[in-house]
Parts: sequence; structure tokens; C-alpha cells
Amino acid sequence: MDYIRRMRDLREDSDYTQEYVAYYLKTSQTMYARYERGANEMPIRHLLSLCKLYNVSADYMLGLSDKKR
Repeated sequence: MDYIRRMRDLREDSDYTQEYVAYYLKTSQTMYARYERGANEMPIRHLLSLCKLYNVSADYMLGLSDKKR
């Protein structure tokens, strides 16, 4: 699952904690950690929010493209 790895890598490259990203998404840190582990499917609204936060395209986040924009 490319999007799980990309989600974690983007967060770590930005020096964000899971707690910060969870706050940004208006969810709990526990739920966000479950998204990063692939234990729960991430809602589309969170995908879109993460794309805005990291300034990347949804195709990049989902692993469909290697172009960030």
C-alpha cells in the first residue's frame, strides 16, 4: 500500500507528529495511527486535507504518480 508509506514519509519529512496531523484532521491520534498502519481506511475528506497540508496531489499520495504536483 503505497499511500500508507507516503503518508508516513510525508509526515516525517515535515517533522510533524501523529498528534499534530490528527489535530489538523480533527481526529484522534489513535485513529490517525490506525490510518498509518493500514488498520483503518482513511476517509476521502482526510486524504484531501493531507494533500493540502503537504501540498501534494491525491495521485501522488495514493501512489499513482511520482510527481508531487
